Amino acid sequence: MVEGVELRHLRYFLAVAHELHFGRAAARLHIAQPALTQQIQRLETLLGTRLFDRTSRHVALTAAGEVLRERATAILGHAARDLEEVSRVGQGNQGRLYLGFVPSVLALDTLRGVRRFLDRYPLVQVDLIEGFTTHLMAQLSHGRLDMAIVRDPDAEPGTVVVPLVTEPFVAVLPADHPHAARTSVSADDLAADPLVFFPRAAGARAHDINLRPLLVTGQQPRIVQEASNWTTVLYLVGEGMGVTIAPRSATFNAPPTVRILTLAETDAATTVSVAYRADDDRPLIRNFLALLPKPGASD
Repeated sequence: MVEGVELRHLRYFLAVAHELHFGRAAARLHIAQPALTQQIQRLETLLGTRLFDRTSRHVALTAAGEVLRERATAILGHAARDLEEVSRVGQGNQGRLYLGFVPSVLALDTLRGVRRFLDRYPLVQVDLIEGFTTHLMAQLSHGRLDMAIVRDPDAEPGTVVVPLVTEPFVAVLPADHPHAARTSVSADDLAADPLVFFPRAAGARAHDINLRPLLVTGQQPRIVQEASNWTTVLYLVGEGMGVTIAPRSATFNAPPTVRILTLAETDAATTVSVAYRADDDRPLIRNFLALLPKPGASD
């Protein structure tokens, strides 16, 4: 844009171009006619050309004015759209959200919050990134994620962790296990069984919390097979590779080859949380948090 030309100059020009009458244009703009005349003259000076042919009885656009009428309409339209976009981004109604999640939360209400968020804010793009709790927390800390839905995360400096859902552990046995017909077992009942589990690298704290019911028996769990997700763990259990202790929600889509029993004589529980950087106070983050389950709710 020629230096000195402002959006208001273009609005004034378009009013006159539409009315082809300075008095009516001034009334439309709610300004005095002399002030409007001065602004149009200022615009012509800045552009170095006449925009109107004016007589006491007639106002007409010059060739340059005809071109500017088309261009000014486009310029003001683009400016309005761009400024509205800036406003939406500032209010958290538009933008891009990089959200990490652990697969074991898929059966819970936490990720259904994403659908509610997209329904409420259709101009926001949410990129979902699956991973281990440890890896997601590291990516969050390094700025590669905006938020992460994780399970029993290790503490990370500069990161806020808000509990969302707390749920119990259950025992998962092969269908032909001697205890498979029971409704519940204790950790003592399973202490001698081989264990199928997820690797400690997925999350040290989550690993320890998940093993706690077995550790308190005084027995050292014998992990014979590891898998990177609960679906694989459950199928390996169903094939007779061992037993496991899993978050209840991780078993919602368990294969028919396993039996899921209440884990008795323990109050051990696992908590799903949402994590975000402490210095990230963008409305986009606050809007997403507002649509997640209330902290501490049980699923």
